[in-house]
Formats: sequence, C-alpha cells, structure tokens
Amino acid sequence: MLTLRRRFLFATIAALLVSTAPAHADPARFDLAGPKVEVRVTRDGVTLPIAQVPNLKAGDKLWLHPDFPPSQSVKYLLVAAFLRGTTNPPPDNWFTRIETWNKGVQSEGVFITVPPEAQQVILFLAPETGGDFGTLRSAVKGRPGIFVRASQDLNEAGFEQARIEKYLDSMKTVDPNDPKALSEHSTLLARTLALKPNENCFKQPVDAQYNCLTQSGNQLLLDDGHGQTVASALANGPSSDFIQAASYTGIGGGGLYSAYVGAIVDLVRLTSTLHTAQYQYIPAIAFPSDQQLNLRLNAPPSFHNPKSVIVIGLPAIQAATTPPLRAADPKQVACLLRPDLVLGLEGAPLVYSTSFAHELTLHVNSADHIPDVPLTPDAFRGGLIVAHATHRELLPPSTPDDSGIVTTPVQEPTSETKASAPPNSKPAPTATFPPGTLTGTVNGMWGFDHFTGPTLPLQNVPGKGWKLVTTDPLIVGQDNHLTLASTGTACVQAIISDSVPGTETKLDWKRADKADEISLNLPLKSLNKDTVELAIKQYGDPAIDKVTAKTYSEPAKLESLNLHAGDATAVLSGSSLDQVKQLELKGLIFTPAPNRDVSQANEAKSDLPMELDAKASDPKAIDGKTSAPKLSPGDKLTATATLKDGRTLTLPFTVGSARPSITLLSKGIDQPKGSPIHLSQDDLPINDKLTFFLKSADNYPRGQQVEIASIDDSLHTKLSIADGTLVLQNKHTVLATLEPLKVFGPSAFGPLHLRAIAPDGTTGEWIPLGTIVRLPTLTDLHCPARARQQPCTLEGSDLYLVDAFSTDQAFTSPIEVPEGFVGNSVAIPHPGADTVFYVRLRDDPSTTNQVTLPVLPIATPPAPAAPASSAVPLQPAAASAATPPTK
Repeated sequence: MLTLRRRFLFATIAALLVSTAPAHADPARFDLAGPKVEVRVTRDGVTLPIAQVPNLKAGDKLWLHPDFPPSQSVKYLLVAAFLRGTTNPPPDNWFTRIETWNKGVQSEGVFITVPPEAQQVILFLAPETGGDFGTLRSAVKGRPGIFVRASQDLNEAGFEQARIEKYLDSMKTVDPNDPKALSEHSTLLARTLALKPNENCFKQPVDAQYNCLTQSGNQLLLDDGHGQTVASALANGPSSDFIQAASYTGIGGGGLYSAYVGAIVDLVRLTSTLHTAQYQYIPAIAFPSDQQLNLRLNAPPSFHNPKSVIVIGLPAIQAATTPPLRAADPKQVACLLRPDLVLGLEGAPLVYSTSFAHELTLHVNSADHIPDVPLTPDAFRGGLIVAHATHRELLPPSTPDDSGIVTTPVQEPTSETKASAPPNSKPAPTATFPPGTLTGTVNGMWGFDHFTGPTLPLQNVPGKGWKLVTTDPLIVGQDNHLTLASTGTACVQAIISDSVPGTETKLDWKRADKADEISLNLPLKSLNKDTVELAIKQYGDPAIDKVTAKTYSEPAKLESLNLHAGDATAVLSGSSLDQVKQLELKGLIFTPAPNRDVSQANEAKSDLPMELDAKASDPKAIDGKTSAPKLSPGDKLTATATLKDGRTLTLPFTVGSARPSITLLSKGIDQPKGSPIHLSQDDLPINDKLTFFLKSADNYPRGQQVEIASIDDSLHTKLSIADGTLVLQNKHTVLATLEPLKVFGPSAFGPLHLRAIAPDGTTGEWIPLGTIVRLPTLTDLHCPARARQQPCTLEGSDLYLVDAFSTDQAFTSPIEVPEGFVGNSVAIPHPGADTVFYVRLRDDPSTTNQVTLPVLPIATPPAPAAPASSAVPLQPAAASAATPPTK
C-alpha cells in the first residue's frame, strides 16, 4: 500500500506546468527527449560521474557541461540555483549564470561549489531573453517552497521511473513464447525492484502474457522507504495541505503509475501565479548515464512567449542514506564455486535501478584469506552476481585551475574510509548460520561513502557424504518425494537419475527445511529393476557422487484386522494382501491360512484369513488349555505386518468380543416318501423338512440367530426363536427347523453350512450342515424276462436331475445322463436278481445313492424286430480311476 506521500509524487512537478500548455500535450507522459547536460562531482579528491552520486554535501565541487550540438540555433541559458528550505530564500550569490553558447563553457565546462547550509540544487535551461537571469532568480526567491518541492519530486520521479524502465527493458530480453521464463524473471525483477506486476497477465493466453507484462500501467510501485529517504530534503517537512489536495486526484489510480510517470494535473492552478508573459516552467526527469543527464520532457518546449524553462533536479544535499539490503531468503546458502553465483538480496531497489552502488565485493570471513569476490547488481537475475573484469577509465581532472584537486581512482575501502562511513551505515545484525558454513559480508561504495551490507552463509567446498535420508520406501509406478543430505548442498549443479530405462533424467530439487538437506521428486513410472541410482554433480568437483536406493512395488494396504477373543484365526482386510508374510501382535504370530483362496489377494480390496502359528509364537501368549491367544475383548492393540520384501506395516485394531459357539448334535432327515432312492445322511431333499439340534457351550441367548447359507454364498436364511424356526429344548439346546423348498425355492441345491450370530452381530465359525438335493421320480423298471444281457427300461420324470446310473456301487461302467435331457425313460443295464442299482444325483455328484425298484418283466422281442422298449439308449461311460467313492 503506497503512502499518501507517494500518492503525492510529482505534485509540484505538475504545479510547474502552466495552465496554458498546449491542449494536445499529455502531462502524464515523459517521452520527449530533452537536451543533455554533463555533471561530475568531486569530494575529498575523488571524482564520480553524476550517475554514481546519490547525495551532495557542502563543499562538493560540481562540474557542469551543457552538451548541445554544434547546430544548436537557440541560445540556452543554464542557471544553477541552490536552495535552503521553503521559508528561507537563497542569497543572490547562490545563483550561477552559465552561457551555454560560450566557447569556453562548451570546451571546459563550469565549476561550482556547494555552499554551506544548502539543501537542494536545481538547474534551469531557459532560452536567452532580456532579463532572463533576473527573472528566474526572482521567481525562485519569491516562491522557494515550490522549487524545494520540485527538487524533491524530480529526484523521486527519476527513482520511480528508473525502477519501472529497468523492469520493462529487462522483460524485453525474455522469450515471449516461454511462459515459465516470463513468470520467473518477472518475479525476480519485481522482488529486487519493489514492483508488483499485474498478476492477471499470467491468466491470459501465452501469446498475450508478454504484451500484458510490458505495456504501460501494469507495474504497481511498492513502498520504497529508501528511495523516499534519498530524495527527501525539505527543511520544513511535508506540506500537509498539498498532500491532502493530491490525495483526491484520480490520476495514477492511487499509486498505479504508467511507464511514463504521470503528473497531478489538479495542482496546476495552485502555482498559476508562476506563469508570466515571459516564461512557463516544464519539468524534466533525468536519467543519468555515467556523467550525462539524459532528460525527458512531458511537453514540447516553446520558443514563443511564454517561453519554456526546463527545470532539472540534482541529488539532494544531505547525509548519505546507504542501501538497506537484506537477504531475500536468510536460509539460502550461496556456493562460492558456482560461476554464475547470485546473491539474492532485496530491500533497496535503487541498487538495481541506478548506479549509486558501485565497487561491490563479497568479503569472505575466513582465516584462509579468500580473495574478495567482485559483485555487480543484476535485477534480471534477482540479486548481486559475480562481476566480469572490466577496465575502469579514470575521469579527467575535475578542475583546470591551481586548486590542487586531481582525479584519483576509487580504491577498495580501508579502515579509515570504513571509520568515516555515515552514521546510518550500520553493519548487518549478527545471524546464526548452519554449522560447517562460511559467512561472507557484502561491502561497497554508495556514492562517495563506504557501506557494509548483510552477512550471508556461504559454501566453498563441494558437499561430501551424500546419503538418502528418506524413510518412506520408493514405490515403482508413481512419483516419489525423497530427501538427500550431505555436508553441504549449496553447490549442487545437477542431479541425474537412471529411473527411465535407456535415458538419464535430470531432476528438479529445492532446499529442504534443514540446511544440509535437499528435497526432490523422483518419477518411477516405468522402472523395471529393484534399485535406482542418483548421480550428483557439484560445482568445483569433477567427480560424481552416487546414491543408490532400493525400490519397491506398491505396498499392501491394511484396512482392518478382525480378531475375536478366544479365536486362533483372524481376517485381515485390505489390498495387495498377497505380499503379507506374517502378522505379529503381543508375541503372537499369525500366518496366511494355507487353504485360502489367493485368486483375489492382489485385487483392490480383499480379505486374507490368518491362522495362529503356535510354534512361532511366544508360549506365554497362548492359553495352554484352549490353544487360543490370551486376549480379552476390547483390548486395543497394534499389529505389525511383515511383507515378503522385508517392509513392515502397522495396523491398530481392537480385539472383538468372543464368537458365539454352537455344535450340531443331531439332524433328522426322513427318507423321501414313495421314492426308491435311499439318500445318504449328508443329502437334504429339498421337498422335505429338515430338523436338527444345536447346543451352545453357555446358555443359549434368546436373541441369538442361526444363519444358514450355501458355500458359494448364493443362498441365505436366518432362523430365530422369534419366528419359531428355533425352539429351546433347555438352556443349552435348541431345535432348528428348515424347509428348503419354502425358503430357497425349487432351484436351490448344493452344500449348506451354518453359524451362530450373537445379539450384537458377532458371528461364529461356520459348521457344515449338509447338501440340498432335488430328486427325480423313478416309477417303473422293465427288464426282459430271460435275457439279462439286454438293457432294461427305467421310466420316471425329472430324469435331468440324475448325473449317472450304475449297476455296481463303484460305478465301474456308469450310464451318464447328458445335460439338457428331456426324456421320461432311459435304458440301463439289468440290475440282476437283487433288483438294486445306484444313482448319483446332479446336485451332489460325489455321493452314491442306492435305488431299490421292482423289476417288471417284458417279452423278449424276436430278432431282428424293433426293440419293445421306447427308452432312450444311453452309452456307458468309460471306467475312470477318478470315479468319486461312495459316501
């Protein structure tokens, strides 16, 4: 947020604009080139060009040389006027008349000395007229406050404009088609120059970002106390009335200045009395380059009455205000071995936008006598960089007379010059730096004065002992974040990985929270090996440091562990559980069940049955009576899963309540009435009612249910006391009743099992119940009376429910019924005298059931007559050693 003082910038510059200025002139644009004036300053035997002089002091000798072309047709009078405050008009001898057309002036220039008590100096360039010098002197002495304010605002205007133009000129060197470079350099320039570029520019298309960043009106000038202090030299303080008037103007957008700084036109009428029939005043912003003042005007000069007087401000006459440089990142360590070393410093935009700071060096605070590193400001790169060796031309002597003053080159600061530094040139406060690092202090000249800048952490040897400090495993198939550490990380030049087969990948890194660590992202999308190698190149070290890290596949994800008190089994839920080797908790070791289904173990989510390994577990953790873990319901534990590759994962869980336990005492299955098929004890005919007794170890809870389901989980039902399917015989025993056809429907078949469900939802272990089977109807068996070698005809219905027939219990030569069979009779071998044969049902093909059916005689047909039977002939199946045994 700009202060009111900054909103008032150029108030009196605009005040000097006459109200009769040409209507087409834009007072907010200083884009007209003005005449050139050369200026040098000599102090204590040292001469500097005006571009390197931020302030003047009493006794300074100024060399003024108007630089007009030989073809100049209008004679300009140059008047130098010293001021001493808003209420104290200067004496007549503080005004110097310089005839620019004089050959002596053109060849040698003019020398003037800053008088004691002077606070400002202003130059006037006016076309020669009768009484010109006296008119100018009278105007200044009559209204000194206006020109005091003009001096200050002209200086500050130059500072502000220099910052903006440095930004614009630097951005023009960036590739307009590189949005990343545009963003990076815009950020660096804004930091060093205290600007705020228009952030909306980066939201525009790439081809429009460059124009947006470099057009007028997009740079917000942030508050720069240093520039204001350098420009401020008013004897009587700011004018509150002027500030209040300026705060209401709409020009500038409350501090948003264009590339050509705007003047506050509303204040023109405040100084309209300065407009005379002979002169009008127009301000000129100076852009020093070495000893030359390059002037820019906002209105073309007039050579008709009223003629234009160009007003030029020179540096204020005051004590030096050295730049308050500070580290942009106090934790950043600079590498002295890096050829493109950049010291990121901010806080003093004038260091980067002007030439006031010069002879900059970095003094290394070391007993090894490391030579000072020459530095130069570079706003484009965001700090001070290593200066290239240049030959410094000596300035010509400052005086041609016998004053004895000669030009001497600027030397490195000595103890004497340091002792004579201005009072506000304070060394940087003592800072704490990481162990093992050096420190370096920025020194330099601010105009004629030595200043000491901040002290920064440095590294002058490559880092050693590189190692991986990341504890998280590197996972193949994703981007990984890792941290590397060594004795120093500032000199890293490049980090290259072999993560992409056949290529080398350069990785981006940044400083970590600790000074000796760096963090980086490592992509491992297509790595086909179990290690990755990182090559670390450092400035000043031809050797390559290498760090090898082990990589892993995506680890198993553990979601929950279901373990009930008293159980020797548990269920682990999660994904990629095929990686789990074992599970340990409180001295108990659980391993995956050997008969588990591993087909879904590596899917997104699955369950893994775990069994207690009593041999590997701590015997003290196992109950010797029940061979179960000594765990109590509600215990909050943490299980540690060990994966097959050695990694470990932890999983907190709570021990569940004890499972309800029941046993099957007996079951009653009536043989199907009217059916010749004698079922085994494990087959449950779907048409009949099944009754069985269950017993609980403790009292059977009245709210406890019994769940019956098929093995493939396609059939479900629950029995309870409430619905009458369970009836208590006593406190421990309950009678259960199941009607499969009613509950499951006519398409139910296959093995069933049951378990108890406690009132709180805890389930018990599954126990087998039997197999539901559907029965065919076998009515008659007709066989030839005397020819047993001839087949018999078996008649009935629903014969598709039969898997095979056989005359022997071992099914040596079974007669198989094909799928999709729709007949009502089949031909089978003669059962023999005992009229007994065997059948395997399609719902339970592993069980052999006996069939007893009387044989009805039929006459043997004479050959070659057609068979008397209409039965469908079935081919005997070949005998197989894998024929299931009889249950």
